[in-house]
Parts: sequence; C-alpha cells; structure tokens
Amino acid sequence: MTNFMMPQDANLRGNVFGGTIMKLIDEIAGITAVRHTRGNVVTASIDRMDFIAPVYVGDILRLKSSINYVGKTSMEIGVRIEAEDPRTGQIRHTGTCFLTYVALDEHGRPREVPRLKLETEEDQRRWEEAAIRRRLRMQQIGRTTS
Repeated sequence: MTNFMMPQDANLRGNVFGGTIMKLIDEIAGITAVRHTRGNVVTASIDRMDFIAPVYVGDILRLKSSINYVGKTSMEIGVRIEAEDPRTGQIRHTGTCFLTYVALDEHGRPREVPRLKLETEEDQRRWEEAAIRRRLRMQQIGRTTS
C-alpha cells in the first residue's frame, strides 16, 4: 500500500499523526488477512507498534504486510512502514507493527484459518518469532497455548 502524506495528515510540527499511520496499518493488515482467509476477519489485537522515525507531510508512505503465523482461528500479520522522500528517493524504515486477526464465519463466530505454507528461511524465522510473541500474549491474558 502506498500513500502520499498530505497536510490533513499532520500535527502542528509537520509530522504525520501516529493514528493516521495506524489506520493505514489496520487497513493493509486487514486486506492481507481477508486475502488469506477469503472471508470476514476482525482485528483482535495490536500486539506491538514501534514508531522508529517520524513521517513528514509530503513523504510517500509505503506499508508492506506479511502473514507471520497462523493458529486455529487467528493469524499474526506483520506490517513494515517506510517513508520515501520523493525529492531524494531516500527510504526510511519508520515503524513496525504486529496485529492479530480472527477469521469469522457467516454468524460472526471464529472459524478455522487456512494453514500457512512456509517456503523460505525468512518465512520460518517470522513464524518462530511470531510463535514466541503469541505465547507471551497468551500468558499475559492468562491463557495457555497448544
């Protein structure tokens, strides 16, 4: 997903509001989850949002998403946020976010998610890191993992 950051996206210092970026993150992650499940999904949690560097009005914001982990009815989507200065072409990594989505059936109840094919070493690394985040998340809310 690619967007120009416009004046209406900015705070008084000329930085893009974090909430504007988070809305775009939820949109791209939701699209990724819907494409994987071919059905309705709901955002269950935003596990982690790290703003690494500011995004400025006039930057081209690029968001890249990937499915990192799939459980029985949920999946973790990772989003990398980059800002490109259109005058210089310089690209800055400005943020990273992890979100959990749950697939829903036609009655709004959780349904099974298609398995994820791990094809590369990068896929395997992301899966393992996401599994650790999932275990920690489940411990924090008092659930056990299988």
